[in-house]
Amino acid sequence: MKKIYRKEVLECLERTKNFGGDILSEDDIKFLPDIVQKYLHYVGVIGQEKVYNFCALMNGKIRSRSSDPWMNFVSEQYNFLDSYTRAFFIKAKKMGIPAIGLHLYKNEKATMVIKLMNLFTIADAKGKEMNQGETVTLFNDMCFLAPASLIDKNIEWKEINPLTVEAKFTNGDLSITAKLFFNEKGEMINFISNDRFETIDGKTYNNYPWSTPVSGYREFNGRKFPISAKAIYHKPDEEFCYGEFFIKSIKYNCKEML
Repeated sequence: MKKIYRKEVLECLERTKNFGGDILSEDDIKFLPDIVQKYLHYVGVIGQEKVYNFCALMNGKIRSRSSDPWMNFVSEQYNFLDSYTRAFFIKAKKMGIPAIGLHLYKNEKATMVIKLMNLFTIADAKGKEMNQGETVTLFNDMCFLAPASLIDKNIEWKEINPLTVEAKFTNGDLSITAKLFFNEKGEMINFISNDRFETIDGKTYNNYPWSTPVSGYREFNGRKFPISAKAIYHKPDEEFCYGEFFIKSIKYNCKEML
């Protein structure tokens, strides 16, 4: 699985190696809702290079059910915005046994494979629910990890109130919507979508509202991003937080694999 991950990333890096150089300007963002413009100013992307790809390193803890113990993890991911590709590789331990996972989203299709000891498959997810759900994940990444990408022509905006907007993101035949919530400072503080499905094994899918509240914005190489995030499914009987993520670093417009 690590070989598959590396192969996908290297192919995308080769495709985008000559991208870059364009600077994000005030003119580029003037069509956006006021609060989104304020957010882009707050995170410091105006006057910076536009984003074509990025690599994010994270750690944290995850679980499949609220009754399960937390598993610590480390992850590495690359997102490519010219052709909407996301490769997410994660390593964790389940009851002391090493587990690895690969989420891959490209060509409007998504897969998720999780294995114990790199041998036993415990989840193998694909199909229309995964395709739609990972489109939400990709857009969530754009919002929090690469906000300069919110000028994308495939996003439609609707202002709900001065601190809330609704966004519709389209990738080919896939369209998803999400509500983005901001505070007075201009920080994006939450993201809620009804278009991301929950699955444990890749066979059964449940549709619950999904949110990713964040906190603790910090500056890194001239741009700000949140230090931590939670991933929550809002079920009828509980608010199920299945993941806590801590961002270690983000590198934009990569020319080679880290």
